[in-house]
Amino acid sequence: MIFGFLLFPDLEELDLVGPWEMVAMWSQYADGPEKCLMIAETKEPVRCSNGMVIQPHVAFEDAPRLDYLLIPGGFGTREQVDNQRLIGFVSEQAKNCKAILSVCTGSFILHACGLLKDKKATTHWLSLEHLRKFKDVEVVEERIVKDGNIWTSSGVSAGMDLALEFIEHEAGDATAGSVQSFAEYYPSGKNYGTFHTDPKAPGYLTRES
Repeated sequence: MIFGFLLFPDLEELDLVGPWEMVAMWSQYADGPEKCLMIAETKEPVRCSNGMVIQPHVAFEDAPRLDYLLIPGGFGTREQVDNQRLIGFVSEQAKNCKAILSVCTGSFILHACGLLKDKKATTHWLSLEHLRKFKDVEVVEERIVKDGNIWTSSGVSAGMDLALEFIEHEAGDATAGSVQSFAEYYPSGKNYGTFHTDPKAPGYLTRES
């Protein structure tokens, strides 16, 4: 099994690195995917939104057939939805992938590929209204949304929850628990400030407050 992670300029770091950490631990310690690959349009280093620079393992043209593909979000998605090489790569890989996952505004890349047609999906709370403009998508204000083999999550930190829930789906509760314990990822559940009471807060957050 090969798990690919899409890279592009100005992606949001935690969208990518959070899920990478969970999936890499699944791979190393719990019989997860054989390979985890960072994949970009070229093999040139990719500069992320907050300055992190990542070296891709392979370019699009050299990428193997993937079993899973995760697409991060970030400001870079605004340009990438019009990048026909990237859209073509994702669309072609999606034909054979067991699952495609997106974090944050990575959902807009999925939409540009036609993968959200008649699907339920979510995105970062700041972009929910923009996603609703596409009438072929049913926007759901949840932290994680699964519709068939398409998984979407809300913003940034939600990618770690997405990865754990996906691992549980694919490999069971015990495996997800092992990964969670290795990562020591046990969110406190504490809401700082008052955003959870704001009318703009996503539904999943206001329901839990």
